[in-house]
Amino acid sequence: MSAKQFKKGLEKAGVLFVLILGGIFAAFPVIWMLSNSFKTNTEIFAYPPRLITENFSLKAYQTIFSDPSKVRFFLNSYLVSFSVTVLTLAVAILAAYAFSRYEFRFKKPLNMIIISIQAVPPITLLIPYFGLIVALKLYNTYWALILTYMVFTLPYAILMMTGYFNTLPKELDEAVMVDGAGSFTALWRILVPIATPGIVSVGIYTFMQAWNEYLFALTLTKTVDMRTVPIGIQQLMGQHSYEWNEMMAMSILGCLPVLILFLFFQRYFIGGMTAGSVKS
Repeated sequence: MSAKQFKKGLEKAGVLFVLILGGIFAAFPVIWMLSNSFKTNTEIFAYPPRLITENFSLKAYQTIFSDPSKVRFFLNSYLVSFSVTVLTLAVAILAAYAFSRYEFRFKKPLNMIIISIQAVPPITLLIPYFGLIVALKLYNTYWALILTYMVFTLPYAILMMTGYFNTLPKELDEAVMVDGAGSFTALWRILVPIATPGIVSVGIYTFMQAWNEYLFALTLTKTVDMRTVPIGIQQLMGQHSYEWNEMMAMSILGCLPVLILFLFFQRYFIGGMTAGSVKS
């Protein structure tokens, strides 16, 4: 083996070592959380700490699934997150097609408005949105969360989908129109199937945003039956004691939807993010 080959192999080994170290560092909190979900509260604080418990128990998970109010947290999160994702994608696809394929009045100002909305910290809009939701009599309803979340997910979705549509040649939809079809047919039958990676990546991001949101879910809902998973985890913090094992179990269950989405759609997500970031 030559010195050059040895150096190259050493560099690869160094990069691999750093990646493995980074992977362990990133995964350890989740592994520790999973381990603690199978322990009792007493064992969680045992010293020295143990990664593998001696008294393996599913009691925390059984408690969550046997409590209707805790199950309702997950149902609420699923309902709100899926609704926000579907509605955001539907609106974003139509808006992105218009921005990508047509020239119209106020196009640039509208683009600037969409970009500027992303620059506004959500917390600064909390009180105005609370007042608006109350005035519209939507307080403590699913629509309060769905419509509010869409305000924050739509700008990103429109920008990403516009960037993705810009990478697709206009000749595709023009060829369909030559055959007598309209713009709507060209969009849904030609561009949307081709743009699947971009749509999937935007959908995953939108779902994550809605699933993990805490601040507005806490402010715009009041009753327990309207709370979502992040609020449900917070409510396990009692006045005198914390149900740590249940918190860990609910956190693990809360991570699963996003983890599953990434595992099954990772290829589409990476491809969509890369393509959508390039403007032709």
